[in-house]
Amino acid sequence: MNDPHVTSLSDAPECWPALPVESWKDNLTTLHMWMQIVGKVRLALTPRTNHWWNVTLYVNSRGLTTSAIPCGQKIFEVQFDFIDHHLKVQCNDGGSRAFPLAPRTVADFYQEFMATLDSLGIDVKIWKMPVEIADPIPFDQDFVHASYDAESAHRFWRILVSVDEVFKHFNARFVGKASPVHFFWGAMDLAVTRFSGRRAPERNDADPVLRKIMLEAYSHEVISAGFWPGGGDMKGAAFYCYAAPEPVGFAQQKVRPDAAVYNAAIGEYLLMYDDVRTASSPSATLLDFLQTTYEAGAITGKWEREALERKP
Repeated sequence: MNDPHVTSLSDAPECWPALPVESWKDNLTTLHMWMQIVGKVRLALTPRTNHWWNVTLYVNSRGLTTSAIPCGQKIFEVQFDFIDHHLKVQCNDGGSRAFPLAPRTVADFYQEFMATLDSLGIDVKIWKMPVEIADPIPFDQDFVHASYDAESAHRFWRILVSVDEVFKHFNARFVGKASPVHFFWGAMDLAVTRFSGRRAPERNDADPVLRKIMLEAYSHEVISAGFWPGGGDMKGAAFYCYAAPEPVGFAQQKVRPDAAVYNAAIGEYLLMYDDVRTASSPSATLLDFLQTTYEAGAITGKWEREALERKP
């Protein structure tokens, strides 16, 4: 592929690890709930930002972090360390605590995490009900999910590190409004979003709670891409891209690589992670998917591309 943007990526041989969903699905479910608990603390204490950008986690050199969270006269940060496998809380007044990431129930994790925050003088209450999943169990009552496999968690983080880098290179091609590359703990996906600059038509979701959430998330026209580790009907990790609202003709555009397909049931282009991992250049393959699916939305949505895109 002759793409002038790809040359900014490392020329070193790439090795993106395999991570079959079936091999760690119980671990994935437990870790998802732990991340929701931590993420809800950030949600409770940070000022609301349009598109819910105030609630996300970020990939860093050891795992996933909340970044700085304000709480009264102090700030603190919570980090999932997937190298030493600890949850770490650090404050700007020097206080810090950590406890192991190991097999334990969601209820036990919730109790220890909240006790850890309390011991550091961080007073916060969260809504204990998980979101964006079927059959949710309140965190303090979830004695069902209790798996943690350190190797799988480490592999997942290594994938996020590789994907995060490619997403950031892709983001650098755009000079219009764009999100950071960030991790949404609700659906457990790493995402990056571009904006046309135009407001979107008002949504009419039947569920009033969902409508409120979606009005904030999709107040403006977007093309969003991301990585999701899989689960449910999705039998593997996958990359996705969607446009909201979806322009006429979006689903019929030719995108690359050939393995990418439009899934009408969810209104997204999908590319399985294994098709990227096993490519001769995973980074270039993923960039090709991101670029061509973005163009599918920008062309059919009549975005002002000359004003929004950086010239190679």
